[in-house]
Amino acid sequence: MHATVGDEIQVHGRTVGAAEQRAEILEVRGPDGSPPYVVRFADGHEALLYPGPDCEILTD
Repeated sequence: MHATVGDEIQVHGRTVGAAEQRAEILEVRGPDGSPPYVVRFADGHEALLYPGPDCEILTD
């Protein structure tokens, strides 16, 4: 997985009825754009994210 600051990451719901979430990538901590990422979700909270197979990077 490769991302740059400003990209978005979409986390797909893992169970039936779970909503998808999108977050903006604020910081890339791994080498060459690899995880982990510091992200900000739509509700304003920030987190350190190690994306799993249920995530995809959205670039502009």
